[in-house]
Amino acid sequence: MSDSNVLTKPKRSRRKRKEAMWAYLFIAPVVLGLFLFYLMPALASFGLSFTSWNGINPPEFIGLDNLVRLVQTDSFIRSMVNTLVFTLVSVPLAVMLATGIAILLNQKIKGMIVYRTLYFLPVVTMPVAVGMVWKWLYNTDYGLLNYILGLLHLPQPAWLFNPNIALISVIVVYVWMTVGNNIILILAGLQGISETYYEAAEMDGASKLKQLFTITIPLLTPTLFFVFITGIISSLQVFDLIFIMIGDSHVLLEPLRTLVYGVYESGFEYSQMGYASAQAFLLFLMILVITIFQFAFQKKWVHYDG
Repeated sequence: MSDSNVLTKPKRSRRKRKEAMWAYLFIAPVVLGLFLFYLMPALASFGLSFTSWNGINPPEFIGLDNLVRLVQTDSFIRSMVNTLVFTLVSVPLAVMLATGIAILLNQKIKGMIVYRTLYFLPVVTMPVAVGMVWKWLYNTDYGLLNYILGLLHLPQPAWLFNPNIALISVIVVYVWMTVGNNIILILAGLQGISETYYEAAEMDGASKLKQLFTITIPLLTPTLFFVFITGIISSLQVFDLIFIMIGDSHVLLEPLRTLVYGVYESGFEYSQMGYASAQAFLLFLMILVITIFQFAFQKKWVHYDG
Protein backbone atom coordinates (compact mmCIF):
# COMPACT_ATOMS: atom_id res chain seq x y z
CA MET A 1 0.00 0.00 0.00
CA SER A 2 1.42 3.38 -0.99
CA ASP A 3 2.09 6.18 1.50
CA SER A 4 -0.46 8.43 -0.24
CA ASN A 5 -3.29 5.96 0.39
CA VAL A 6 -2.30 5.64 4.05
CA LEU A 7 -2.37 9.42 4.44
CA THR A 8 -5.67 9.95 2.65
CA LYS A 9 -7.62 7.46 4.79
CA PRO A 10 -7.38 9.51 8.03
CA LYS A 11 -8.31 12.63 6.08
CA ARG A 12 -11.41 10.93 4.66
CA SER A 13 -12.30 9.66 8.11
CA ARG A 14 -11.98 13.16 9.61
CA ARG A 15 -14.05 14.64 6.78
CA LYS A 16 -16.81 12.09 7.30
CA ARG A 17 -16.88 12.77 11.04
CA LYS A 18 -17.05 16.49 10.34
CA GLU A 19 -19.89 16.03 7.85
CA ALA A 20 -21.73 13.83 10.35
CA MET A 21 -21.26 16.45 13.06
CA TRP A 22 -22.73 19.18 10.87
CA ALA A 23 -25.59 16.90 9.83
CA TYR A 24 -26.50 16.19 13.47
CA LEU A 25 -26.16 19.88 14.26
CA PHE A 26 -28.65 20.84 11.54
CA ILE A 27 -31.24 18.22 12.50
CA ALA A 28 -30.83 18.89 16.24
CA PRO A 29 -33.46 21.72 16.37
CA VAL A 30 -36.05 19.53 14.65
CA VAL A 31 -35.31 16.52 16.85
CA LEU A 32 -35.37 18.71 19.96
CA GLY A 33 -38.67 20.27 18.90
CA LEU A 34 -40.22 16.85 18.26
CA PHE A 35 -39.04 15.63 21.65
CA LEU A 36 -40.20 18.70 23.61
CA PHE A 37 -43.49 19.45 21.85
CA TYR A 38 -44.66 16.02 20.63
CA LEU A 39 -43.01 13.06 22.36
CA MET A 40 -42.91 14.43 25.91
CA PRO A 41 -46.53 15.72 25.88
CA ALA A 42 -47.67 12.39 24.38
CA LEU A 43 -45.93 10.42 27.13
CA ALA A 44 -47.26 12.80 29.79
CA SER A 45 -50.79 12.45 28.40
CA PHE A 46 -50.47 8.67 28.45
CA GLY A 47 -49.43 8.80 32.11
CA LEU A 48 -52.21 11.22 33.03
CA SER A 49 -54.83 8.93 31.45
CA PHE A 50 -54.45 6.68 34.51
CA THR A 51 -54.98 9.52 36.97
CA SER A 52 -57.59 11.95 38.24
CA TRP A 53 -56.21 15.47 37.86
CA ASN A 54 -57.88 18.88 37.71
CA GLY A 55 -54.78 20.73 36.52
CA ILE A 56 -54.05 22.24 39.95
CA ASN A 57 -53.84 19.54 42.62
CA PRO A 58 -51.36 16.67 42.33
CA PRO A 59 -52.56 13.82 40.04
CA GLU A 60 -54.15 10.86 41.83
CA PHE A 61 -53.57 7.42 40.33
CA ILE A 62 -56.87 5.64 39.62
CA GLY A 63 -55.78 2.91 37.21
CA LEU A 64 -58.20 2.09 34.39
CA ASP A 65 -61.17 3.96 35.88
CA ASN A 66 -61.06 6.66 33.18
CA LEU A 67 -61.14 4.08 30.38
CA VAL A 68 -63.98 2.15 32.03
CA ARG A 69 -65.92 5.39 32.48
CA LEU A 70 -65.39 6.30 28.83
CA VAL A 71 -66.83 3.14 27.33
CA GLN A 72 -69.87 3.50 29.61
CA THR A 73 -70.54 7.16 28.71
CA ASP A 74 -73.17 7.92 26.07
CA SER A 75 -71.51 11.16 24.99
CA PHE A 76 -68.23 9.38 24.25
CA ILE A 77 -69.99 6.68 22.22
CA ARG A 78 -71.88 9.40 20.34
CA SER A 79 -68.68 11.31 19.65
CA MET A 80 -66.98 8.17 18.35
CA VAL A 81 -69.89 7.40 16.02
CA ASN A 82 -69.97 11.00 14.77
CA THR A 83 -66.21 10.98 14.16
CA LEU A 84 -66.34 7.69 12.24
CA VAL A 85 -69.29 8.87 10.14
CA PHE A 86 -67.51 12.16 9.48
CA THR A 87 -64.40 10.28 8.33
CA LEU A 88 -66.20 7.63 6.27
CA VAL A 89 -68.13 10.30 4.36
CA SER A 90 -65.68 13.19 4.07
CA VAL A 91 -62.47 11.36 3.12
CA PRO A 92 -63.77 9.26 0.18
CA LEU A 93 -65.81 12.23 -1.05
CA ALA A 94 -62.80 14.56 -0.90
CA VAL A 95 -60.49 12.04 -2.59
CA MET A 96 -62.93 11.21 -5.41
CA LEU A 97 -63.70 14.88 -6.04
CA ALA A 98 -60.01 15.79 -5.95
CA THR A 99 -59.13 12.96 -8.34
CA GLY A 100 -61.68 14.09 -10.91
CA ILE A 101 -60.64 17.73 -10.68
CA ALA A 102 -56.92 16.85 -10.76
CA ILE A 103 -57.40 14.82 -13.97
CA LEU A 104 -59.13 17.81 -15.55
CA LEU A 105 -56.45 20.22 -14.32
CA ASN A 106 -53.74 17.95 -15.72
CA GLN A 107 -54.82 18.80 -19.26
CA LYS A 108 -52.85 21.29 -21.34
CA ILE A 109 -55.34 24.16 -21.40
CA LYS A 110 -54.57 27.87 -21.42
CA GLY A 111 -54.90 29.51 -18.00
CA MET A 112 -54.68 26.19 -16.14
CA ILE A 113 -52.29 27.68 -13.53
CA VAL A 114 -55.02 30.13 -12.52
CA TYR A 115 -57.52 27.31 -11.98
CA ARG A 116 -55.01 25.34 -9.92
CA THR A 117 -54.37 28.38 -7.73
CA LEU A 118 -58.09 28.99 -7.17
CA TYR A 119 -58.64 25.40 -6.05
CA PHE A 120 -55.70 25.63 -3.66
CA LEU A 121 -56.79 28.89 -2.00
CA PRO A 122 -59.04 27.22 0.64
CA VAL A 123 -56.04 25.18 1.83
CA VAL A 124 -54.04 28.27 2.81
CA THR A 125 -57.08 29.87 4.46
CA MET A 126 -57.19 29.49 8.23
CA PRO A 127 -59.87 27.06 9.48
CA VAL A 128 -61.13 29.81 11.81
CA ALA A 129 -61.82 32.10 8.85
CA VAL A 130 -63.41 29.25 6.88
CA GLY A 131 -65.65 28.35 9.82
CA MET A 132 -66.78 31.94 10.36
CA VAL A 133 -67.60 32.51 6.68
CA TRP A 134 -69.55 29.28 6.32
CA LYS A 135 -71.32 29.86 9.63
CA TRP A 136 -72.80 33.04 8.14
CA LEU A 137 -73.54 31.31 4.85
CA TYR A 138 -75.50 28.68 6.81
CA ASN A 139 -77.32 31.25 8.94
CA THR A 140 -81.00 30.35 8.98
CA ASP A 141 -82.33 33.94 8.82
CA TYR A 142 -79.62 35.95 7.05
CA GLY A 143 -77.45 33.36 5.30
CA LEU A 144 -76.73 33.58 1.58
CA LEU A 145 -77.74 29.96 0.96
CA ASN A 146 -81.21 30.38 2.44
CA TYR A 147 -81.59 33.76 0.72
CA ILE A 148 -81.01 32.10 -2.67
CA LEU A 149 -83.34 29.22 -1.77
CA GLY A 150 -85.98 31.76 -0.75
CA LEU A 151 -85.73 33.50 -4.13
CA LEU A 152 -86.29 30.11 -5.76
CA HIS A 153 -89.25 29.41 -3.41
CA LEU A 154 -87.49 26.33 -2.05
CA PRO A 155 -87.35 25.12 1.58
CA GLN A 156 -84.85 26.98 3.75
CA PRO A 157 -83.39 24.43 6.20
CA ALA A 158 -81.70 25.18 9.50
CA TRP A 159 -78.34 23.87 8.30
CA LEU A 160 -76.63 23.70 11.69
CA PHE A 161 -79.65 23.45 13.99
CA ASN A 162 -81.29 20.48 12.28
CA PRO A 163 -79.72 17.33 13.80
CA ASN A 164 -80.49 15.37 10.63
CA ILE A 165 -78.34 17.54 8.37
CA ALA A 166 -75.95 19.33 10.76
CA LEU A 167 -73.12 16.81 10.36
CA ILE A 168 -73.53 16.72 6.57
CA SER A 169 -73.42 20.53 6.50
CA VAL A 170 -70.05 20.53 8.28
CA ILE A 171 -68.76 17.71 6.05
CA VAL A 172 -69.47 19.87 2.99
CA VAL A 173 -67.34 22.67 4.46
CA TYR A 174 -64.55 20.25 5.42
CA VAL A 175 -64.44 18.74 1.92
CA TRP A 176 -64.41 22.22 0.37
CA MET A 177 -61.52 23.16 2.66
CA THR A 178 -59.37 20.05 2.12
CA VAL A 179 -59.99 19.10 -1.50
CA GLY A 180 -57.39 21.61 -2.75
CA ASN A 181 -54.55 19.92 -0.89
CA ASN A 182 -55.60 16.55 -2.31
CA ILE A 183 -55.69 18.02 -5.80
CA ILE A 184 -52.07 19.20 -5.54
CA LEU A 185 -50.90 15.79 -4.32
CA ILE A 186 -52.83 13.88 -6.96
CA LEU A 187 -51.62 16.27 -9.67
CA ALA A 188 -48.05 15.45 -8.65
CA GLY A 189 -48.88 11.75 -8.95
CA LEU A 190 -50.45 12.23 -12.37
CA GLN A 191 -47.42 14.11 -13.66
CA GLY A 192 -45.18 11.29 -12.44
CA ILE A 193 -46.84 8.76 -14.78
CA SER A 194 -44.68 8.20 -17.86
CA GLU A 195 -46.15 9.23 -21.22
CA THR A 196 -44.88 5.99 -22.78
CA TYR A 197 -47.78 4.08 -21.21
CA TYR A 198 -50.32 6.31 -22.95
CA GLU A 199 -48.42 6.22 -26.25
CA ALA A 200 -48.40 2.42 -26.18
CA ALA A 201 -52.11 2.35 -25.30
CA GLU A 202 -52.97 4.67 -28.18
CA MET A 203 -51.02 2.46 -30.57
CA ASP A 204 -53.17 -0.45 -29.34
CA GLY A 205 -56.32 1.57 -29.98
CA ALA A 206 -57.30 2.09 -26.33
CA SER A 207 -59.83 4.86 -25.75
CA LYS A 208 -59.30 7.69 -23.26
CA LEU A 209 -61.77 6.09 -20.86
CA LYS A 210 -59.96 2.75 -21.02
CA GLN A 211 -56.63 4.50 -20.47
CA LEU A 212 -58.09 6.15 -17.38
CA PHE A 213 -59.08 2.86 -15.75
CA THR A 214 -56.19 0.69 -16.95
CA ILE A 215 -53.28 3.14 -16.72
CA THR A 216 -54.05 6.33 -14.82
CA ILE A 217 -55.97 4.97 -11.82
CA PRO A 218 -53.74 1.90 -11.19
CA LEU A 219 -50.51 3.94 -11.41
CA LEU A 220 -52.07 6.66 -9.27
CA THR A 221 -52.88 4.28 -6.40
CA PRO A 222 -49.63 5.00 -4.44
CA THR A 223 -50.59 8.68 -4.35
CA LEU A 224 -54.20 7.85 -3.50
CA PHE A 225 -52.97 5.60 -0.70
CA PHE A 226 -50.97 8.48 0.80
CA VAL A 227 -53.93 10.86 0.41
CA PHE A 228 -56.24 8.38 2.13
CA ILE A 229 -53.79 7.85 5.02
CA THR A 230 -53.29 11.56 5.70
CA GLY A 231 -56.96 12.35 5.09
CA ILE A 232 -58.21 9.78 7.58
CA ILE A 233 -55.73 10.86 10.25
CA SER A 234 -56.72 14.50 9.76
CA SER A 235 -60.48 13.88 9.75
CA LEU A 236 -60.34 11.77 12.91
CA GLN A 237 -58.85 14.81 14.65
CA VAL A 238 -61.31 17.40 13.36
CA PHE A 239 -62.06 20.05 15.95
CA ASP A 240 -61.36 23.68 15.05
CA LEU A 241 -63.84 23.86 12.18
CA ILE A 242 -66.68 22.41 14.26
CA PHE A 243 -65.78 24.50 17.30
CA ILE A 244 -65.91 27.73 15.29
CA MET A 245 -69.18 26.83 13.55
CA ILE A 246 -71.14 25.82 16.67
CA GLY A 247 -69.38 27.91 19.34
CA ASP A 248 -70.65 27.25 22.86
CA SER A 249 -74.16 26.30 21.76
CA HIS A 250 -74.95 22.99 23.44
CA VAL A 251 -78.08 22.78 21.31
CA LEU A 252 -75.81 22.08 18.34
CA LEU A 253 -73.27 20.00 20.19
CA GLU A 254 -74.68 16.46 20.24
CA PRO A 255 -75.12 15.88 16.48
CA LEU A 256 -71.68 17.44 15.84
CA ARG A 257 -69.72 16.13 18.83
CA THR A 258 -66.38 14.57 17.85
CA LEU A 259 -63.65 12.80 19.82
CA VAL A 260 -61.33 15.81 19.91
CA TYR A 261 -64.22 18.05 20.95
CA GLY A 262 -64.74 15.68 23.88
CA VAL A 263 -61.05 16.01 24.80
CA TYR A 264 -61.34 19.80 24.75
CA GLU A 265 -64.59 19.82 26.71
CA SER A 266 -63.37 17.46 29.44
CA GLY A 267 -59.97 19.08 29.80
CA PHE A 268 -60.61 22.80 29.41
CA GLU A 269 -64.28 23.24 30.34
CA TYR A 270 -64.58 20.71 33.18
CA SER A 271 -60.87 20.57 34.23
CA GLN A 272 -60.82 16.77 34.05
CA MET A 273 -57.33 16.44 32.60
CA GLY A 274 -56.95 12.74 33.36
CA TYR A 275 -60.28 11.93 31.73
CA ALA A 276 -59.38 14.08 28.70
CA SER A 277 -56.01 12.33 28.43
CA ALA A 278 -57.76 8.95 28.41
CA GLN A 279 -59.92 10.10 25.49
CA ALA A 280 -56.82 11.33 23.64
CA PHE A 281 -55.10 8.00 24.25
CA LEU A 282 -58.06 6.06 22.86
CA LEU A 283 -58.09 8.34 19.80
CA PHE A 284 -54.38 7.62 19.30
CA LEU A 285 -55.06 3.87 19.48
CA MET A 286 -57.89 4.22 16.96
CA ILE A 287 -55.67 6.12 14.50
CA LEU A 288 -52.85 3.60 15.02
CA VAL A 289 -55.07 0.57 14.37
CA ILE A 290 -56.67 2.11 11.28
CA THR A 291 -53.27 3.11 9.88
CA ILE A 292 -51.81 -0.37 10.47
CA PHE A 293 -54.87 -1.89 8.82
CA GLN A 294 -54.41 0.34 5.77
CA PHE A 295 -50.72 -0.56 5.42
CA ALA A 296 -51.50 -4.26 5.85
CA PHE A 297 -54.03 -4.25 3.01
CA GLN A 298 -52.33 -1.83 0.64
CA LYS A 299 -50.88 -4.70 -1.43
CA LYS A 300 -54.40 -5.66 -2.48
CA TRP A 301 -55.03 -2.41 -4.34
CA VAL A 302 -51.86 -0.28 -4.49
CA HIS A 303 -49.77 -0.80 -7.66
CA TYR A 304 -46.25 0.57 -7.84
CA ASP A 305 -44.69 1.33 -11.22
CA GLY A 306 -41.98 -1.16 -12.04
